[in-house]
Amino acid sequence: MATDPVRIAGDRPVLIAGPTASGKSALALHIAQTQGGVIVNADALQVFDGWHILTARPDDDDLAAADHALYGHVPFHANYSVGQWLRDVTPYLTGPARPIIVGGTGLNFSALTQGLAEIPPTPDSFRTAGNALSLPDLLGALDAETASRLDQQNRMRVQRAWEVLQTTGKSLAAWQDATPPPLLAPHDATCITLDAPKDWLNTRIAHRFDVMLEQGALEEARAMLPRWNPAHLSSKAIGAPELIAHLKGELTLPEAREAAIIASRQYAKRQRTWFRARHKDWHHIAADSADLSATLRFDDPAGY
Repeated sequence: MATDPVRIAGDRPVLIAGPTASGKSALALHIAQTQGGVIVNADALQVFDGWHILTARPDDDDLAAADHALYGHVPFHANYSVGQWLRDVTPYLTGPARPIIVGGTGLNFSALTQGLAEIPPTPDSFRTAGNALSLPDLLGALDAETASRLDQQNRMRVQRAWEVLQTTGKSLAAWQDATPPPLLAPHDATCITLDAPKDWLNTRIAHRFDVMLEQGALEEARAMLPRWNPAHLSSKAIGAPELIAHLKGELTLPEAREAAIIASRQYAKRQRTWFRARHKDWHHIAADSADLSATLRFDDPAGY
């Protein structure tokens, strides 16, 4: 954990990573309001339209308080890769406003700060074939080196590795080893990871899902029901499969709520594991700090 305040320079990009419900967006908004900058989304699910509440995209008040980018700009039925996100984020790295890049998708941050191989797109036929396979079958088809680099409980990542192998005849590990230089080296940015204690975060996850229900998450799911397709990437939004199951009569609302909260907690556990392993050189801030703003020291704040 960081003991001294993290210095935030107005001319340097800021990267904020952390598990779901840890307070990343609020911290990014505080930096933008204090010192200026555009908040750029690095979350793999907040890019999609359709699921606004369940993916915790910024609300109207947040959007009015600071400039935001790359939220809800991808159709809910579309595919969207890390490579596409890198292409979308590139203009903000050299734009007029300092980017404050925030999200919980570790792979996006790794691609940004470590580089990403330009892997050819996956044909629909391979994606369809992969969708029909079980997770053990997908893993069993991978080489040991690729499998060792993956979160083997994350079906989306495992299937992506399988698709790369089927499409190119070359393992994902081999592609990664031929990675070009990164778009943004870590030493050229202020890199922050929020560390969230398990019990503290679990309580926040449950509370946040209840707030989502109060804000209309069930109505959002009802609006998406006619267009629901579990194969869509946007359908991975935590809470979406559970609320859809409730609307189909497969779960009671309390059962759907409990299942969604459990899924969110499991996802947060995987995120914490990822960031512990890969963000050792980042600034680490305790997410449960009484005052997160006190963990920062601003150079020449904008004062607005």
